[in-house]
Amino acid sequence: MIFAIEEINNSSEILPGVTLGYSIYDSCAAIPLALKAAFDLVNGQEPEFSSNTSCTKPSFVPAIVGESGSTPSIAISRIVGPFRIPMVSHYATCACLSNRREYPTFYRTLPSDYYQATALAKLVRYFGWTWIGLIRSDNDYGNFGMATFLETAQADGICIEYSVAFYRTNPREKILKVVDVIKKSTAKVIVAFIATGDMVILLRELSSQDIPALQWIGTECWVTDPQFLQYSFLNGVIGFGIPKSVIPGLKEFLVNLTPAEISVNPLLTEFWEDAFNCSFPGNTVSSKKKACKGTENLHDLQNPYTDTSQLRVSNMVYKAVYAVAHSIHNLLCNNSKAPLNHCDRIMQIEPWQVLEQLNTVNFTTRRGDWVYFDTNGDPVAIYELVNWQLNGEGKSEFVTVGFYDASAPEGQTFRMKGKNITWTGGQSKIPQSVCSESCPPGTRKAVQKGRPVCCFDCVSCAEGEISNTTDSTDCITCPLEYWPNAQKDECIPKLIEFLSFKEVLGIILIVFSVSGACVSVAVGLVFFTFRNTPIVRANNSELSFLLLFSLTLCFLCSLTFIGQPSEWSCMLRHTAFGITFVLCISCVLGKTIVVLMAFRATLPGNNIMKWFGPTQQRFSVFAFTFIQVLICTLWLILSPPFPNQNMKYYKDRIILECDLGSAGAFWAVLGYIGFLSAMCFVLAFLARKLPDNFNEAKFITFSMLIFCAVWITFIPAYISSPGKFTVAVEIFAILASSFGLILCIFAPKCYIILLKPQKNTKKHMMGKIPSRSL
Repeated sequence: MIFAIEEINNSSEILPGVTLGYSIYDSCAAIPLALKAAFDLVNGQEPEFSSNTSCTKPSFVPAIVGESGSTPSIAISRIVGPFRIPMVSHYATCACLSNRREYPTFYRTLPSDYYQATALAKLVRYFGWTWIGLIRSDNDYGNFGMATFLETAQADGICIEYSVAFYRTNPREKILKVVDVIKKSTAKVIVAFIATGDMVILLRELSSQDIPALQWIGTECWVTDPQFLQYSFLNGVIGFGIPKSVIPGLKEFLVNLTPAEISVNPLLTEFWEDAFNCSFPGNTVSSKKKACKGTENLHDLQNPYTDTSQLRVSNMVYKAVYAVAHSIHNLLCNNSKAPLNHCDRIMQIEPWQVLEQLNTVNFTTRRGDWVYFDTNGDPVAIYELVNWQLNGEGKSEFVTVGFYDASAPEGQTFRMKGKNITWTGGQSKIPQSVCSESCPPGTRKAVQKGRPVCCFDCVSCAEGEISNTTDSTDCITCPLEYWPNAQKDECIPKLIEFLSFKEVLGIILIVFSVSGACVSVAVGLVFFTFRNTPIVRANNSELSFLLLFSLTLCFLCSLTFIGQPSEWSCMLRHTAFGITFVLCISCVLGKTIVVLMAFRATLPGNNIMKWFGPTQQRFSVFAFTFIQVLICTLWLILSPPFPNQNMKYYKDRIILECDLGSAGAFWAVLGYIGFLSAMCFVLAFLARKLPDNFNEAKFITFSMLIFCAVWITFIPAYISSPGKFTVAVEIFAILASSFGLILCIFAPKCYIILLKPQKNTKKHMMGKIPSRSL
């Protein structure tokens, strides 16, 4: 402060011809002493704290520079405010002081804690810490600053494990409770909104305790204070500090002080005696030390006093003094009628006039710092992000690793410098501080009952849902045609299922189907080759060939059930199956009726065969088949089968199937086949006792038994089979019943034709051989 005032007094650019005076008070960080100093400044009393005399020279000071603490500044501002005496603080940062209604004359060169608290919250969020502990000074600085931080942090999703407050004058038991909370906490990051004096007390206790490695986040009040570098467990501290600066000429001013100048100033006297371990004459407190000779040289000292390379708070004092000086300059020099480069030294300055000028002050320091105040008396909020790192000598030092500028555009206020950050314990990896580990994709967060939102369990997404981001609060339901993958972090198209020509089951059914058709054709060739033999002619060769043809179609129609369903295949498969099977059963029914009629025609006077000759047999087959054709035609016209994506049976796959369109029509087709089969079975059973050599009814009975058994078991199997197995059951029923017919009806005949030709004679066919009961 003295340096700045003397620099102004020696300058020809500001207040030329005007000399500024000053009076310095030491409040000793005590509110009562700060209040007494304020009253002295208001009343104009000399700064003699031990004097009991009354006010002798009442006068007003035009401005006050100070105080450094927020709480004393609040007290002083309330006193000087009614007198409209401006007060410019260099270190009081409480956001409450921005309230112009309560503190209309307060200004400061250091930003409000509102900006610092916001910056700290952004810093915590930037490094992904969501579970932190808070410690604050139990005063206006700590309480107001932490309240702002809490509001911003909680809005950003940061959870607080604990928040404790203390003051340096509290009993030691309370300090130890704070230490105990720190030791027992699970949070690995601590935000300390603490004044320097309180931090000294806390660190003194922590240094004697066995505390875990913690990442400390500091405020401007202590994060750049060199006295704390001695605590090794704080290595890696990171926090926002006042931007460092260099004041030209200050170091020379400090080291060129003479013992004579020192001895008249109590504060400098105490500093000199401590620095050189000596005492000035007349000092009874330090009388045991050697006497100061006056030859001591400040140039030889290497301590914070002579280190002016990282001036932070001192630069704020420098700005505050110059702000007051520029206000007085604008008042005396710019508004006066004095000649150029001269000021009106006669003008009586009133505090309210200086106050008005402070509202419009706007200048740049010699170093290039821009100084002005907004409507709340606050400057632009600019901070350095400071990290404590070990240098090459193994000593801790302050390293600037980033910046925060509240005047920058949104999204650019916080920027890193690109330097590596050293974390607690000398680690290069960012420490983790979370209540619960992040939930990976495929899970969602479920908040633990009674705990903050940052404490949660990771619950796997429900069936049919996914989450594709980390720490998802909800799972997303997949679209109808999609299904989650195994990790439940992506919706993938559902598997398409149908009975394919390429799969094993499809190939097996194709082999049996083609084999059955080949057998039918082979039997037809045998019958055609031996068409003039008695056994072929005796069993109605025309119906036999038609039956073989229909069986061939039955075997081949099963192929229409294999492959991806299409509109045409769906209409073809059920109608072709129904019509070919009715044609087949009609032929068998015709053969059964022929056997019965032939037996009855041998009775004397019976001429029934003329009513059931070849023409009538062909007509009966046509009539029975025509009914089925009519049913299928109505089915296709009114409600035909169509390809359908069945998503109800399986949740993770789509079954491509043929929807029946009309279930009634389908069961009508099956019912008609069943009716003809039952009729055929009854007639064949009635003809079972005819002579063996002539009798075909026994084999028809067996074939109908197999046929009916297959289709009776088909119904429950068809209904209960899932997906492509429904189609496989239907194909199996078609093949099984077709093989049953061809084996039971044609295998015995082929056996005689090919292996027992001696029995394939008219004599043998007409032989009288006792019949055997079925």
